[in-house]
Amino acid sequence: MSHRHEVFAILRKVKSTWHDFRKNKLGILGLVILLFFITIALLADNLAPYGEWELRTGRPFERPSSRHPLGTDELGRDILSLVIYGTRISLLVGMVAALFSAGIGGIIGLCSGYFGGLVDDVLMRVTDSLLVIPTIVLTIIMAALLGPNIFNIILVIVIVSWPPIARIIRSQVLSIKEQAYVEAAHAIGCSSTRILFRHILPNALPMLIVNMVFQVSSAILAEAALSFLGLGDPHHTSWGMLLHYAWSSGALAAGSWWYVVPPGLCILALVIAFAFIGYALDEVLNPRLRRT
Repeated sequence: MSHRHEVFAILRKVKSTWHDFRKNKLGILGLVILLFFITIALLADNLAPYGEWELRTGRPFERPSSRHPLGTDELGRDILSLVIYGTRISLLVGMVAALFSAGIGGIIGLCSGYFGGLVDDVLMRVTDSLLVIPTIVLTIIMAALLGPNIFNIILVIVIVSWPPIARIIRSQVLSIKEQAYVEAAHAIGCSSTRILFRHILPNALPMLIVNMVFQVSSAILAEAALSFLGLGDPHHTSWGMLLHYAWSSGALAAGSWWYVVPPGLCILALVIAFAFIGYALDEVLNPRLRRT
């Protein structure tokens, strides 16, 4: 019965969160934009006029037309098709990297804040060591050393992204573990594992979710930046790789704005979507930010 009650409590919490979330217009706008891009990613094979690697569908740097609504690139490939297929990688990298960053940062923050002492000192020194290194420098060096592979890009983003999350969750845990119900759980002999995952984690989870959503935007921008610098995976089409190809082929110098603007706008739109969702969730899940 207790497990059933817990399930019902979670469902009620989700329903209540959605009820508050849908009142936030920016949050709903962000969700609509996100669902739009997810739909494109899932139906890319059906929506794209041409194949991802189909060459010479038109003349190089052909201007937008009825046949090629967003023009063509230096190889005569249809840019609309490339943008559609690029949605998959940009979304994949952003969401997977954010999920692992939140998971690693959350676990380290939980353990550091709860156990304290030597555990806290060791974990926070490692965290601080990564925080003091300029993120862009560390990202570029690691991506160059590991090589241009989509999984390496995700790994690099995760490594540089989890320390801030760990710091935030640690601060949250330090506050939560001083609450009376946690002390009561200690008094009746609950194990550390039970206290961490049944009492502390549920209360730190809202902050973790909000930071994970914001991290998706950062991961998408990081992937785009690395790909633009030539450190992305050339075997997969992403919006960042399109910008890299546009720059290296001299598209801007040739006046081929249609090669640069569409992927740039897609990156901007998706980053804004996750930012809107993150701010809305922060307002809903953080009682201190709720409008009265």
